[in-house]
Amino acid sequence: MAQAMKIAIVDDEKDMRQSISQWLALSGFDTETFASAEEALRGLGPDYPGIIVTDIKMPGMDGMQFLKKLKGVDSTLPVIMITGHGDVPMAVEAMRIGAFDFLEKPFNPDRMTELAKKATNARRLTLDNRALRRELSDGSALIKKLIGASPVMERLKEDILDLGQADGHVLIEGETGTGKTIVAHALHAVGARASKKFVLISCSAYDEEALQKRLFGPVGQDDPIPAMEEARGGTLVLEDIESLGQAPQARLLQAINDQGAPAETRIVAICNLQDEGKTCESELRADLFYRLAALRITVPPLRQRGEDILTLFTRLGEQFADEYGCGAPELSAQEAAQLLQAPWPGNVRQLINVAERAVLQNRRGTGTIASLLMADDEESRPAMTTEGKPLKEFVDAFERMLIDNTMRRHKGSIGSVMDELCLPRRTLNEKMAKYALQRSDYLG
Repeated sequence: MAQAMKIAIVDDEKDMRQSISQWLALSGFDTETFASAEEALRGLGPDYPGIIVTDIKMPGMDGMQFLKKLKGVDSTLPVIMITGHGDVPMAVEAMRIGAFDFLEKPFNPDRMTELAKKATNARRLTLDNRALRRELSDGSALIKKLIGASPVMERLKEDILDLGQADGHVLIEGETGTGKTIVAHALHAVGARASKKFVLISCSAYDEEALQKRLFGPVGQDDPIPAMEEARGGTLVLEDIESLGQAPQARLLQAINDQGAPAETRIVAICNLQDEGKTCESELRADLFYRLAALRITVPPLRQRGEDILTLFTRLGEQFADEYGCGAPELSAQEAAQLLQAPWPGNVRQLINVAERAVLQNRRGTGTIASLLMADDEESRPAMTTEGKPLKEFVDAFERMLIDNTMRRHKGSIGSVMDELCLPRRTLNEKMAKYALQRSDYLG
């Protein structure tokens, strides 16, 4: 859900700050007021979730001094300045320093609302991007995004931690929609290069000539820095490496050889090849392939991840239910079995789509999981894997999902879970231990 934006109103005149606050509140904004710049500074930090509206002429610290202080706290914080008649040159100077915009008294309230909307939208984008950068630099947070406790996922997480500490180039393979790009981010974030640049290029997004220029240059005045130079000391991720033409392959091999060992820039190649009978090895020249595949990670398909499918579906359902303001669907034993048996050719990306549609169906009170799986199947029939699975596997997966969902709903209240599931304390404890469920994960 979008972060709620606030507006801090700073003015030494009580009537003025209250009238601005009332108008903006009527326009749907969450406001707070301060009688002085000094008071406001005590309550504003570098990640303040909103914008500032301040008068220029104030006793003590005036608006210009306040603006400079704010820019020292957070250079991206939008500040709207209010100026009296004749102070426009001062307001223009404030814009030069970094003010978002200014209003001259007496100002049109609608103009105030318009500026506030623009400024809060800009602030929301800045904070979202900042949060994303922090997330992508936090290896532990990224690995948590790889939800699941199946043996293949535990092995994948171990591989990420091991290879993240190594320094060789890496080839990531796996079916479409399995999360290979997240794995590339995690490899960078858990390694020694985490504080350096992470540059991602899709090789299939360029023709051969444009790709060579983007990777190696030369560049014109308005062109971005060549990716090999931009990622120097960090990680360069090349998606769709199988689509690399012969000329870019030769240039890339030369660039790798010129770096020597250890590599100045680590290259993580992502192979998305899905054509039968073709492999990344068959599409790349041998000497380049073996340089890129010094270390390899294969991201498992969703159909091999067992009860992770139910865990993912539950988490996604809760997220979409929150987004759409409705209840999350609760799976029956039959529906859980259908999800576990589906072949998932689109992997996690397909599961995301199914979970969102399931939430929308649940909001309308119509539809079934089987109908969603049929809609994804080209032959319009329930898609099931051909691999036989023992009944116990389905029973265990459903039981774990049921306990997990109930614990989450009751925020770890053992008594409430016992009552809802009609289980004695000892049995519940044994089942939680069996499925590696910790009460502490649900508190709060």
